[in-house]
Amino acid sequence: MSASTATTASASPSASASVNALTRRARRRSAALGVAAWVVGIGFCLPALWMVLTSFHAEADAATNPPSLAAALTLDGYRTFFGGGGGPTPWPPLVNSLAASFFSTVLVLLLALPAAYALSIRRVRKWTDVMFFFLSTKMLPVVAGLLPVYLFAKNTGLLDNIWLLVLLYTSMNLPIAVWMMQSFLADVPVSIIEAAQVDGARLPTVLRRVVAPVAGPGIAATALICFIFSWNELLFARVLTGVVAGTAPVHLTTFVTSQGLFLAQLCAASVVVSLPVLVAGYAAQDKLVQGLSLGAVK
Repeated sequence: MSASTATTASASPSASASVNALTRRARRRSAALGVAAWVVGIGFCLPALWMVLTSFHAEADAATNPPSLAAALTLDGYRTFFGGGGGPTPWPPLVNSLAASFFSTVLVLLLALPAAYALSIRRVRKWTDVMFFFLSTKMLPVVAGLLPVYLFAKNTGLLDNIWLLVLLYTSMNLPIAVWMMQSFLADVPVSIIEAAQVDGARLPTVLRRVVAPVAGPGIAATALICFIFSWNELLFARVLTGVVAGTAPVHLTTFVTSQGLFLAQLCAASVVVSLPVLVAGYAAQDKLVQGLSLGAVK
């Protein structure tokens, strides 16, 4: 017993030293990864921060090369964007973007929820082929469908009409929404759906009172992504709209003229146009994180 105790006592200091060394190595690795993550995050944020800083500069200071960080700050860019210098007001394009993004997102959710229910909980035959078909619709380049859509809008009198953009954005975002919500609804327990059906609930009631609350974070994440895609879309809005239904991204292109690029005004306009998406993302960040993490851990 004494020999065994002596052997254990002599071995414990070396084991403790190795454990401490491993702990210190793990801490250094964690600290290095943390620093690297901060560097990468700041690198991603630098263009946006530079845009915000440039928006507070005068045009002469914004156009200098190399740019001046110590230039005087001014609100002239924002005054010009909001029509303070006699220019066009940005409110109609902003309202058009909000209307097109909001109504298209609502339509996408109304169509994607029952489709995802049929593909995840009450699966139809060959549902994988259906999912691939939805994905294949995103393989067509957007510019390839621009001319047929333009001719259709021209022949039906829908040019410069905000409801045409609503239909287009709905059809463009629906495949992505179905794909996302299919994975979210796959985690909904079938037992609670069957219990609701035993109590006499029909499909609309099941979707509204059972599936939607359980998959709420996933639905919120899908809605936010569809809203962002619709808000940022430029190509169709640039070609199919004019004076009446022009959107905010189309309004941004007016700052690039034959007289040159008004960089400070463009940065100010970009900051204002980005705010609704940032506010929506910040307000729904909890739901967004929960929704995007659904299905990650089984």
